[in-house]
Amino acid sequence: MPEMTEFIRGLPKAELHVHIEGTLEPELKFALAGRNGIALRAASAADMRASYDFDDLTSFLAAYYEGMEVLRTAADFHDLAWAYLERAHREGVRYAEIFFDPQAHTSRGVEFGTVIGGLRQALEEAWRRFGLRVQLIMCLLRDHSAEFGMATLLQSLPHREWIVAIGLDSDEKGNPPEKFTKVFERARAEGYQITMHCDTDQPNSIEHIRQCLEVIGVDRIDHGVNILESEKLTAELKRRGLGLTICPVSNRWCAGDEKTAQIRRLLELGIRVTVNSDDPAYFGGYITDNLIAAQEGAGLRAEDLLQLERNAFEIAWLPAAIRDGYLAEIAEYAATGATGGP
Repeated sequence: MPEMTEFIRGLPKAELHVHIEGTLEPELKFALAGRNGIALRAASAADMRASYDFDDLTSFLAAYYEGMEVLRTAADFHDLAWAYLERAHREGVRYAEIFFDPQAHTSRGVEFGTVIGGLRQALEEAWRRFGLRVQLIMCLLRDHSAEFGMATLLQSLPHREWIVAIGLDSDEKGNPPEKFTKVFERARAEGYQITMHCDTDQPNSIEHIRQCLEVIGVDRIDHGVNILESEKLTAELKRRGLGLTICPVSNRWCAGDEKTAQIRRLLELGIRVTVNSDDPAYFGGYITDNLIAAQEGAGLRAEDLLQLERNAFEIAWLPAAIRDGYLAEIAEYAATGATGGP
């Protein structure tokens, strides 16, 4: 429906689940490879994009980590973040919380300060030029040791003012949340917010969600759509007012189903569900594409889409006064922005 698509395009947005390394488009990958003297296996950006043929989380992660090899200098990380931020601004994103994976870089010899220094420059530039406010979430790689995770957490402390939260991502199989209990206890003590990936349709999904809620005590869950399989956990999530950051397009690639019916059900239950882009350069869908997919797949109304964005700003890690300003912008858009259908 064209009018609904235009309604989505104009909607003020918050993005809470995007991996900055997952925004590395093939064209930029080739440019950075040339700058750093790195040979790539693909002959062209088009060939590289055509090679993205994932059918599960593991096959995606192999390409994802391989792609990071071109990121070497602070300028590289700046250019990576800036490309995403420019696009996010064009798509109506007012606020973003961006994941970054320092262990994927420090493990190959790139300094922690190089990574965050380049990202910070881009974030500051986005605020100056666009008024786009951005905070960083440092993700730990769950398929590495808890000791490596703790060491990385300690590396982050001098940069505390730029990192709002600590997350957990990468290959979930055999790597439950409780593996990192002590690391996240320390993160909490240092004042970080806590979030964790509970990827879609993974082995032991419900048990991992339970650990997030009952063992770790997270402030948010990333993905987490399988929570609907447990009425008890769904009720507990709602009681705590916690949110889920769901990514329909990546679900299509990694789980064979966008899970849009589940998004609709979560909205009906009053859960603070949100829609985000995850790794858009690999899955071919930025935040607007994901909202369109959710709308079309679940037959969402304009009010549902407005609620998705209210949810996003409500669970964002923002001071109340700033959050209220964004919510007022959504209210104004609801009143005057577009019809969006019934």
